[in-house]
Amino acid sequence: MRTDLPAWRSLLFVPVTAEKFVRTGADRGADGIILDLEDAVAPSEKERARTLIADAIPQVARNGCDVLVRVNRPWRLLVRDLEAAVIPGVAALMLTKVDSPEHVQSVADIVEELETERGLAPGKIQFVVLVETAAGFFRIEAIARSHPRVVALSLGTEDFTADVGMLPDPEGLLYPKQHTLFAARAAGILPFGFIGSIADFRDQEAFRAIVRRSKRFGFVGASAIHPLQVPVLNEEFSPTDAEVERAERMVAAYDAAFAQGLGAVQFEGAMIDVPVVQRAKTVIARAAAIKRR
Repeated sequence: MRTDLPAWRSLLFVPVTAEKFVRTGADRGADGIILDLEDAVAPSEKERARTLIADAIPQVARNGCDVLVRVNRPWRLLVRDLEAAVIPGVAALMLTKVDSPEHVQSVADIVEELETERGLAPGKIQFVVLVETAAGFFRIEAIARSHPRVVALSLGTEDFTADVGMLPDPEGLLYPKQHTLFAARAAGILPFGFIGSIADFRDQEAFRAIVRRSKRFGFVGASAIHPLQVPVLNEEFSPTDAEVERAERMVAAYDAAFAQGLGAVQFEGAMIDVPVVQRAKTVIARAAAIKRR
């Protein structure tokens, strides 16, 4: 079981060219800030955007959140992005429009070279992988396990639905989102996202309902395009005090019964066994990891 997975509930996109958002991003409460070089930056601004990363890092990280950089997909842009982004203070790269495991491996080779050249700890920079096309979706299991740097997997809702010609409705997204989650879990990495559109944030209660449902399906965190989404993600993707207390009571009851040589264990009116107890231990571990942030 991997021990290097981050305890991310919310990752807030901040266009690196937007000085105001860079200046205030650290105050939004997100677990991570994604300095965006991709969709939020106009083609004419790409070159300048790369020069802003180093100065933006201490601003967005001043309250302790992790710093990520979302890079472009075309190779000529991507290589220049990597040259600019593989620097001290960057915890992870968000790779966009990934359509094969070979793409991830090639990026990893470049990052390894840059880490070596720049005296960075080898393997320190992790990857969040976005699958955003139908072609990538059918290789998503191989992509999820393509390299040890990959710590999280997400289906890019807007790009994916546009590529396949569907609307970003929860009904249509259920199958591809679930499959993404299963691919992430099988690879031992974080399933990121929610079963709905990232663009829905004005109606806070509707957005909360989407996130709460997604947590029940097994997602553990998601990215946000607006600060209003951050507190919802943090609250809904965190175990509640009641959930943690119940999990602790369950584990204690199971351990006590096991010590007495009992095979069947009753807990608060229900029978529990190893998978149920393991789920409780996961809740406890998740709460502890969030608290350590």
